[in-house]
Amino acid sequence: MEMRRRRFRPIPVRMLVPNVITLLAICAGLTAIRLSTEGHMELAVAAIVFAAVLDGIDGRVARMIKGQSKFGAELDSLADFVNFGVAPGLILYFWQLHELGNGGWIAAMVFAISGGLRLARFNATMDDPNKPPFAVNYFTGVPAPAGAIIALLPVYLGFLGVPKPPATLTALYTLLIAFLMVSRLPVFSGKTIRMRVPPEMVLPVFVSVIFFIALLVGYPWHILSAGSVLYLLSLPAGWKSYRDQAQAAAASAAPPPGGAPSAPAPPFAPAIPDASEDDRPERLH
Repeated sequence: MEMRRRRFRPIPVRMLVPNVITLLAICAGLTAIRLSTEGHMELAVAAIVFAAVLDGIDGRVARMIKGQSKFGAELDSLADFVNFGVAPGLILYFWQLHELGNGGWIAAMVFAISGGLRLARFNATMDDPNKPPFAVNYFTGVPAPAGAIIALLPVYLGFLGVPKPPATLTALYTLLIAFLMVSRLPVFSGKTIRMRVPPEMVLPVFVSVIFFIALLVGYPWHILSAGSVLYLLSLPAGWKSYRDQAQAAAASAAPPPGGAPSAPAPPFAPAIPDASEDDRPERLH
């Protein structure tokens, strides 16, 4: 009797589209690594920014067309590690950190490993049932795409003609961003911001988006530098907002002052005699 060949169900195209976008992001990250080794730093950074844009839309596309899958989630984590951990670390190394020798390589390696650890923690705690309801508005630590963009701030400033800082300072800044990624710092995520636009604001939103894209294309290093600085300055505000909500939640869950009133004792409750004062005979066996 011949064994019947196992047949797999056809996969809908809508399940493939988000994965194709993720694969394009991986290609951008790998290309950034090659461009950095060849000395084309501006193109390498542009490839990282393009990968960040693709990373921002692949999940939204998957949700819109109902193309989420476990395979896609794992592929997205792999793409984030390559694009926002390995590639930025190598760009910084080939740009300046190589001047420190082994010290610069250690800084680049720590940044890449921190990106991987950040992604692993995110996947492990994604479905944590013990999170308070308001915690959905916050990331734990700086997310990997944002960490990659702000870590390249010294490179943006270099493209603008600002003199390079000492290599040691660049290494310390790289380690600082790596620490922010693996820290427990609450970072506002913006996931719950309403995405609906009032009808009277549709045209202004279109104009604003086109204006921003035009600025990014015409003045990329100015926009990325300003955005990185503003993001770093916003981190204390996110921490304060999380702390305030946590204190409010703790206050609402705390019992009223003085505790719950205890039930009063009956007015004529019989006293329990002490065993040492009981003169009744012991029970016969």
